[in-house]
Amino acid sequence: MSSKRITILLFASLFALCSWGQGIVPTLDFNNFFVSFQDGFFRPIEIQPIVSYKAGDEIVAYIDTRGNLKIYDGKERIDVTTLNVDYQVSDHLMAYRIAQGLRMWDAGKFTVLTNFGREFIVRDSLIVFEDIRYQALNVYWNQKVESLVTITNGVTMNANVGENLVVYKDNSNTYFVYWHGQKFEIGTYNEEVLDFQLGTDVMCFKDPYTQSFYVFDQGNFVELESFPIKQYKAGRGFVVYEDMNGNLWHYQNGQKTALSNFSSELWDVKDDICVWMENSYFFAYTNGQRIQVATYQPQAYLLKNNVLVFRNIIGGVSALVDGTLHDITTFQNADFEIYGNKVLVKLPNQTSVVFMNGKLYAN
Repeated sequence: MSSKRITILLFASLFALCSWGQGIVPTLDFNNFFVSFQDGFFRPIEIQPIVSYKAGDEIVAYIDTRGNLKIYDGKERIDVTTLNVDYQVSDHLMAYRIAQGLRMWDAGKFTVLTNFGREFIVRDSLIVFEDIRYQALNVYWNQKVESLVTITNGVTMNANVGENLVVYKDNSNTYFVYWHGQKFEIGTYNEEVLDFQLGTDVMCFKDPYTQSFYVFDQGNFVELESFPIKQYKAGRGFVVYEDMNGNLWHYQNGQKTALSNFSSELWDVKDDICVWMENSYFFAYTNGQRIQVATYQPQAYLLKNNVLVFRNIIGGVSALVDGTLHDITTFQNADFEIYGNKVLVKLPNQTSVVFMNGKLYAN
């Protein structure tokens, strides 16, 4: 192998490690201190009780004991406001509303979205919000605000919002999808009910007139099936759907892959992973591989990024991380969460453990 190729591979590996190595894992410890797991240690954020918190992979917003809204981004604690707020958080963005004033935080920068705001939705790379002054439905994306549509009979949150795309309709009942700063027309539908499933870079729906199944894939519409299907969901760059015969299909980059030819009583999709039941077996599809996870249906599970965490047959917690299965704890009835590629398990004895890169860390 050439030295140039080795250098490229090492750079790619380091980039992947760095992208997941950052971030936070917030929780309350046994002293009721608000802490975050970072770089192998649980670091204090607040030593006074907090009222509530909402977190993504990279940031956490919380209300402290005095009612102040604050942000912690893994580096510093930032005071936001002392006023009563409605706030939402995604992996990278935070937005909050004080009365009708809607503000946001993105990569350390605060921005005024509108002084006439009402409903809003925060996702990984965009914020959709109502501006009642102009009766407009707006979107924040890539550090700028753009109007999606102005509604003549009063603005409403008539939008489906994915991680980086939005489906909405105008005054003529024509649907559009907004993606990467561009608007693409879907079609005009009057009283028909459409079920749009949105992920990252992809969106799918069933045409109520023709019953054809369509996928919007990075700027292009693809008729994937010309006959009716049962269900469909979207992930990060792919869709999964169940046809009328109970077959489960995966579609990505123009390629269809059969996942199962059994009628699955349970299947789900989130980000980079798909799971389903096949007879009494629990399967996952990740990194292009079909993996048998368990010989039973988990009582509870959670999907995010490329991680599946679930309650195993003895009541403990196991996880499939980047295609590899791990047993995390035998403690029963523990709660679990996912941040990046890390699994947080909150034990019944008021302590927590974090599973990261094949190792367990306890506080």
